[in-house]
Amino acid sequence: MLWRVGLCLLLGSMGMSLPLTGPGRTAGRNKLLLISFDGFRWDYDRDVDTPFLDEMARDGVKAAYVTPAFLTVTSPTHFTIITGRYIENHGVIHNMWFNTTTSEKKSYWQTQFVNEWWDNGTVPIWITAQRQGLKAGSHHFPGTASTYQGEKVQVGEVEPAIYNYSNETVWRTIVDKVMGSWFRDKDLDFVALYFGEPDGTGHKFGPDSPQRKKMVKQVDRTIGYLRNSVKRHGLEDRLNIIITADHGMSTVQRKDTVNEIVLSKIPNFTFKDLDFHLVDYGPTGMLLPKEGRLDKVYNALKGAHPHLHVYKKEEMPRRLHFSNNKRILPIILWSDPGYLINGYIPVQFNRGEHGFDNEGLDMKPFFRAVGPDFHKNLEVGPFETVNIYPLMCHLLGITPDAHDGDLNNVRHMVVEVEDPVQRSASRVFIGLGSVGGFLVLICLVVVVRNVLQRKKPNK
Repeated sequence: MLWRVGLCLLLGSMGMSLPLTGPGRTAGRNKLLLISFDGFRWDYDRDVDTPFLDEMARDGVKAAYVTPAFLTVTSPTHFTIITGRYIENHGVIHNMWFNTTTSEKKSYWQTQFVNEWWDNGTVPIWITAQRQGLKAGSHHFPGTASTYQGEKVQVGEVEPAIYNYSNETVWRTIVDKVMGSWFRDKDLDFVALYFGEPDGTGHKFGPDSPQRKKMVKQVDRTIGYLRNSVKRHGLEDRLNIIITADHGMSTVQRKDTVNEIVLSKIPNFTFKDLDFHLVDYGPTGMLLPKEGRLDKVYNALKGAHPHLHVYKKEEMPRRLHFSNNKRILPIILWSDPGYLINGYIPVQFNRGEHGFDNEGLDMKPFFRAVGPDFHKNLEVGPFETVNIYPLMCHLLGITPDAHDGDLNNVRHMVVEVEDPVQRSASRVFIGLGSVGGFLVLICLVVVVRNVLQRKKPNK
């Protein structure tokens, strides 16, 4: 009788160890969509009615803001998001490819096709995912066109040279393509998706303009359309979504209100002392002095304007992580918020700019996340964008490559689910422990019974 009871308990404990099924990561890895709305500052939803962004925050996670890498421009900061590396470590140091020997420069779009600019030792998350058996795609995301160590993204699309980044109808077509063709039909596990607004509008009209507010409403409508498309394509229970941006935007001050920074007007400075320069591209610049003239150039510029910061490469503040790379030129310049660095004469006409120190609030982007693996109605504190990469790897269940982020900085956003193998093992141990305890109890009962039966004849 006793062995029958034990056998039944053992079988029951084995049944307890079988893995459960159902939605969420316990039944298998969920898909992930990363979206960047270029130049969406952290507070752009405060002066505009954004019902869909608000709904997404209630359904998921909202960060106060995130801190981008320095230099706060499009290609470098986007590559930080998808590699988890600071800019000095991944090497995409500027929007523009340049050659200091020939003085050749390429525009943002042209630079997308300079393979060696992107492929210099660090691979984006889509390559990491593909190497571990996942299927990945990238739509217009900076770095899509490149081949990394001989590998390209499996499904990729790069915008044409002449492209309207603000067409809302095209945005909706892209959303349906990613949801229907890429995620549902091609069964991709990861997609990176890029939209070029509200950056363009913020540049042209300024971050406080009515035009920027109108564009934020368009972004909000697109997020609403996106979430409806997720439902229509049956992806709601198996798709996580992270929406963020590369940088913020700051209002540019003009000569009628400020003393503009014009390098050619600075005493003892001359462009004849340079072999190469990158200026007239916003609030940052880099200079390559001729041999033996580095100190002369540096001393002429240092302290020459109250809103101009001048550093030798090796003296850059360590918090900026922008010095330890051979592509970074010997002298680095950046200006205070609102000021631009001009070369010979002022030639920049934007009313909004980015590229400033990443400590400034104007440079902070927004962050939202929603999906089956995220907590609901959770607001978290600020964190650096290098941490988005390990978070994405965690969600996809892949081993990250070397990176500068820390999963512990963002893990609290995720609903942690016990690993199925560990859960099964723990259930086995619990079951066996229950059986063992019950058997000990039965043995004690039997021993006591036998003792009592022996005492009866004596009486």
